[in-house]
Amino acid sequence: MMSVQITLVFLLIISGVVSQDGWSVNYNFNYVCALKGSTVIMGCSYQYPCGYAINKTFWSTELARNNVEPPDLSLDPEYRDRVQFLGDTQSICTLRLRNVTEQDQRQYYFRFLTTTDTGKHQDKPGVQLFITDLQVETPETVLEGEDVTLTCNTTCSLSQPKYTWYKNGVSLRTTTSLASNKHLILKTISKNDVNSYSCGVLGQSHRSSAVTLNVRYPPKNVSVSISPSGEIVENSSVILTCSSDANPPVQNYTWFKEGETSPVGSGQSYIFNDSGLYYCVVQNKYGTHRSTAVPVTLKAGHSIISYAATGISLSGAITLLTAVIWISKRKRQNKTVAAVYESGHPSPPDDMYTALNPHTSSPDYNILSMARNQPSAVSMDATLM
Repeated sequence: MMSVQITLVFLLIISGVVSQDGWSVNYNFNYVCALKGSTVIMGCSYQYPCGYAINKTFWSTELARNNVEPPDLSLDPEYRDRVQFLGDTQSICTLRLRNVTEQDQRQYYFRFLTTTDTGKHQDKPGVQLFITDLQVETPETVLEGEDVTLTCNTTCSLSQPKYTWYKNGVSLRTTTSLASNKHLILKTISKNDVNSYSCGVLGQSHRSSAVTLNVRYPPKNVSVSISPSGEIVENSSVILTCSSDANPPVQNYTWFKEGETSPVGSGQSYIFNDSGLYYCVVQNKYGTHRSTAVPVTLKAGHSIISYAATGISLSGAITLLTAVIWISKRKRQNKTVAAVYESGHPSPPDDMYTALNPHTSSPDYNILSMARNQPSAVSMDATLM
């Protein structure tokens, strides 16, 4: 870099003294760095011997060779609407070039012609134009809690630029004195500083591309969710899922049961089938954090017959059980009455219905009414009741 500066200084010195019998072109600067989209002024002066009159002046990106005139920049379609000659026919040859682009990065020369065929002149080295863009440089790793310095970089050295900074597209000039410098310092950065930053040069509309800070931080806000929720029946499975806010994302999930030192599981989600208090511990490369413990409670199942499976209530089950006992007792009574009639009477009376038991094919008698002329039967029935 030092050798380049020495060379530039040397060129600046010789550019003002080059002369051939009174013919010369002097460039204010042989090196110009311009921001993309800006306007460039190339200062220039020239001289020629007395007795000559200027016929034509123009700028070109080429040198005259073999008596062939270089192309006039003002006639080039790429430049025609952007160049303006600010000189005269006496001694000033300054050129203005607007809205410069990367394609404009090249060497520029001034040439003048007099009214005589021999009165022509064009000097080297001319003006070397460099075009630069703006780029925000950030640290490779941005850690929460640290101070961060952003730098507005260029590929060549602008002449005494004043930088301006933007946060999410809004200028920071009114909020910090550092924003007019090439460097922007952000104090004690946090994960909430994930904003876009760009830089520019005062007086120029062009800005750098915006960059977004990637703030790294250890796990935060660790929580555990449980599925299914509510009362859980014994021998069922419970899924616990661990969630966390971390950058980079959590790499390791470890599960613990309160009161125990050894882990009981791993992975972001884990299945448990035992009651207790459980918590997860999460880790990324910048730290470790644990959740609060959540209770897993498994309720014992019910065992009265099968009413729980069929949806019958406890009171309904008791009623059903009472009816079964009453019917069983009544059947035994009917069988006793049938046996009495069978021993004393070959066939049941006319006012008694007979039905076959579908399981045993034996007759069950359901007494509807007692015979009016059979007091012994009535007596027997009364005795059984």
